[in-house]
Amino acid sequence: MKGRTLAALLAGSLIVATAMLARPVAASLGRDSDTIQFGWSRTSGVDNYVDETWWAVRSHCAPDNLAERLLCIPVSFMARGAGTQFEAKLSDDTGLPLPAGWALTTAKNSPLIRSVYAETPRDLAAVLGAYRTELGGRGWTENDGAVVAPDRAVIAFTTAHGPALLRLSRQDDKTISELSQRKRAVATAGLLSKPGQVKLMLGNKTDEEAVITVNEQTIRLAAHAGEKLANSDDAAGELPDSQKLDLAPGKYKVTLEVAGSAAESREFVVTANETWGLLVGPDGVLLPLRLY
Repeated sequence: MKGRTLAALLAGSLIVATAMLARPVAASLGRDSDTIQFGWSRTSGVDNYVDETWWAVRSHCAPDNLAERLLCIPVSFMARGAGTQFEAKLSDDTGLPLPAGWALTTAKNSPLIRSVYAETPRDLAAVLGAYRTELGGRGWTENDGAVVAPDRAVIAFTTAHGPALLRLSRQDDKTISELSQRKRAVATAGLLSKPGQVKLMLGNKTDEEAVITVNEQTIRLAAHAGEKLANSDDAAGELPDSQKLDLAPGKYKVTLEVAGSAAESREFVVTANETWGLLVGPDGVLLPLRLY
């Protein structure tokens, strides 16, 4: 399925769901249900250059009255169907699976990398077991030296398309998974981290000013500042220096504040020689995206 087909899919089966999902809605009578917001971009260029980015946020909401419940029933059914199509398209194009029950996911398929980031309420052991079964079925072989603990796991794989890495961590009643496979192309200077460090790039997709604090360093992002940083290597390189951070590998506390939304704080673990984007998404949700 090519980019034009996905655009048609988004314009068709997703458009009803996403149009109404701009506001919280619920689904079935007497119980909470899912609503999903999606985003997708595709950049193409010379020499068959294609760079695709996906993100999706699934939320639960409860209607206040019977009228709202009746209104939301068909929207929920369409959202579920669109969500299934979204998952299939993402997995087909990246060649990487999503964990079951994901609440937030971002993905990248560029000349530099294939990557999928996801958050799920499932416990780490269940997520790890599902990944091992799925990836083993695809012919991936686990390398020696895997690290598996109750709150984290790091496993390197050998695949027909080169080395791959799975990282899992447990945080705030959710399991965070990062599955990535670098390609042979090398990032440009604007996207490449300094040797032994991590490059963190910040963008804002909302109509409001956003304030991101990484440890004690605060960055203010105007509405839509750097919103296209994940669209291509060149777009990321055009970000001003004020929206790029060079960090030592480790664990950082990240706080996001957007007008009209409650402040969100989380820990963010970064590893040497990687490049990550942090995009402020809908309703003040932080969208981590592995770029290189």
